[in-house]
Amino acid sequence: MNSAPLSGLYAPSLSLLTDLYQVTMAYGYWQQGMQDREAVFHLYFRRPPFSGGYAVAAGLAYAVDFLENLRFSEDDLAYLGSLKSAKGAAMFPQEFLDYLRDLKFTCDVDAIAEGTVVFANEPLIRVQGPLLQAQLVETALLTLVNFQTLIATKASRIREAAGSDTVLEFGLRRAQGFDGGLSASRAAYLGGVDATSNVLAGQRFNIPVKGTHAHSWVMAFDDEVKAFTAYAKAFPDDSVFLVDTYDTLEGVRHAIKVAREMRANGHELGGIRLDSGDLAYLSREARALLNEAGFENVRIVASNDLEENLITSLKLQGAKIDTWGIGTQLVTAYDQPALGGVYKMAALRKPDNSGWDFTIKLSEQLAKTSIPGILQVRRYESEKGQPRADMLYNTAGPLPEQLTIVDPVDATRRRPVRPDAPYRELLEPIFRRGELVHQLPTLQESRARAHREVLGLDPSIRRFLNPHTYPVGLEESLNTFRTNLILEKRPLRPA
Repeated sequence: MNSAPLSGLYAPSLSLLTDLYQVTMAYGYWQQGMQDREAVFHLYFRRPPFSGGYAVAAGLAYAVDFLENLRFSEDDLAYLGSLKSAKGAAMFPQEFLDYLRDLKFTCDVDAIAEGTVVFANEPLIRVQGPLLQAQLVETALLTLVNFQTLIATKASRIREAAGSDTVLEFGLRRAQGFDGGLSASRAAYLGGVDATSNVLAGQRFNIPVKGTHAHSWVMAFDDEVKAFTAYAKAFPDDSVFLVDTYDTLEGVRHAIKVAREMRANGHELGGIRLDSGDLAYLSREARALLNEAGFENVRIVASNDLEENLITSLKLQGAKIDTWGIGTQLVTAYDQPALGGVYKMAALRKPDNSGWDFTIKLSEQLAKTSIPGILQVRRYESEKGQPRADMLYNTAGPLPEQLTIVDPVDATRRRPVRPDAPYRELLEPIFRRGELVHQLPTLQESRARAHREVLGLDPSIRRFLNPHTYPVGLEESLNTFRTNLILEKRPLRPA
């Protein structure tokens, strides 16, 4: 990142960016003397968003910034000290608050790089270290990674629909607060949009900024021609006229009239924007008017609650749109407002430090049963670098010579792995004992990665309707261990 995304925008300390139960559990661990017992947690999601075939990992840079600056300020401690129990006593004793005052993050953190395509059950982040610390960061990591991964995925789908057309993010005014607006602009750019209207995001993240003018600009003048003329005078080489304030096609004719005057003065109109009505019909008519007048290079920008399915439909209808302005549907992930990522404990060091107790969360649905172990994700690829299958395995033990990937929901579905199959490990070291050991890529580099990785997926996985399921499974011995642990932990119920 070019600059810390949180600096100067939020309170000096974000340590209270958490749920109360994280702090009460931390106190409970401390009270029981368990605070330093080593634990492993994984952050992952159970199904890709938007009924799609993949997600784009995002938000890691925010998470790194949070973890690097994890400190409890005096104001934080004073607030925690003011909380009362049901009987009016202090919820947290002074000794525990003193412990938090001296707390320094010392966990190991491994993570999948931003811009990587990821799938269900794959750990995006693995946290290993003192139980209290690893537990305490759960909520913050989830809120930082869930939202940006969701928006980056939505942006990649919109990019898929738009093809090589320009895509602009116009969503700040509809975002969930300014923090949601900034995160959305960043994640949308990472996921594939070309620019944003969000000026603060442009400054903070070095994202190109673009915009036109509002209907109020036209309404502030006696007529449309005067409004366009005044705007062209202010921005002779950067004008895009919003033409649908009164009558869209008449607005196009007015734009052409002003464009002729601009050309006579050595300037060219950049584009017109359609913000309402039948965009397929209006864009075709507008293109014909512009071309007939000799303005073949004037772009047609469209906005108005656009998203990937509507863009696809408009293209099939022969719409003559060069640039897509996407707002509400993108920055709010309108059709799926949350990713549903979870953070589950997967291992706990034995009290005598002799080894690990691997932990599992059971469910009546096997898909919601967690995966024990200290997990890594190995991505097998073709000779050309295209992803073929992902294998989750437990790094706490050796791998067998012959590897087999087993579907975690249907153990009869198995995929043997060729010994010479090329692969890469997705989880990379980010922190070691609380110290940052990884040079984060720039946002532009992560964006390039996302573009490359999404295009590397088979089109059947990228399609919007009933996408093909990319194969992700457990290494066979891990699957066997998980099954045995389920049987051990699940109580027997007599028939």
